[in-house]
Amino acid sequence: VLGYLVTGTILGPSVLNIAHDTEQIAHLAEYGVIMLMFLIGLELRPQRLWELRQSILLMGSLQMLISGIVLTLAIWLVFSWQFNTSVVIGFALALSSTAFVLQLLRDRDQLATSFGQQTFSILLFQDVAAMALIPVLAGNIFIENQGSAHHGIAYFAAVIASFSGLFLFSRYILRPFFRFVAKSAATELLTAVALFIVLGVAVLMEAIGLSTTLGAFLTGVLLADSEFRHELEASIQPFKGLLLGLFFMTVGMGVSLHVIVEQPLL
Repeated sequence: VLGYLVTGTILGPSVLNIAHDTEQIAHLAEYGVIMLMFLIGLELRPQRLWELRQSILLMGSLQMLISGIVLTLAIWLVFSWQFNTSVVIGFALALSSTAFVLQLLRDRDQLATSFGQQTFSILLFQDVAAMALIPVLAGNIFIENQGSAHHGIAYFAAVIASFSGLFLFSRYILRPFFRFVAKSAATELLTAVALFIVLGVAVLMEAIGLSTTLGAFLTGVLLADSEFRHELEASIQPFKGLLLGLFFMTVGMGVSLHVIVEQPLL
């Protein structure tokens, strides 16, 4: 991961400026994170997720609340910024990068350990909390327009409808279709269907303003107990590795070295 970050910094605008359109590259690289979350979901059967519910709710909420409150108060008292601003920055800093942490746990083969499962529970709670809190903050604190498409009852109705639809689609349409494709014994068709699932869910979530990574994760969970889980994993894995490496490079491209040089203490 550090190698990707350093490479991205060297290729980015701060050094060689070879990669000009960083934003466009980052948009493509986000699919690496989406595929990572899909593969993580494939490893978790719904029963396993249900077993982790206490860890997700307890550990996740404690981490978010304690870290968010401490950081908010520190920023508010030290910088004397508006309290609303301090809340947003404090709780943003309380979040972790799911892609970074899960990738490190997978590389070290620690995801199945006790602390690895606790860490995963916290990360999952963070993703859900971010998906729920961002539209609420945008609607109530910063934007006076209460008719926002991403706010209120309509937003959460869209969440419930989308995930209910994913459940029905995976159960009654996707699995029979996989059986039909598997009979052809054409591996390229299985790869095409696997990519279609992940990209289709990402496009759907983005269209209705929901978290693409959370949508991909839940789709993986819904397919975790299917007989084609290993075929899906094998098809997605190479694309995930390449795009996730690109994602880490785009993070490095976003580093502004001139700011560090001009204001090293800050």
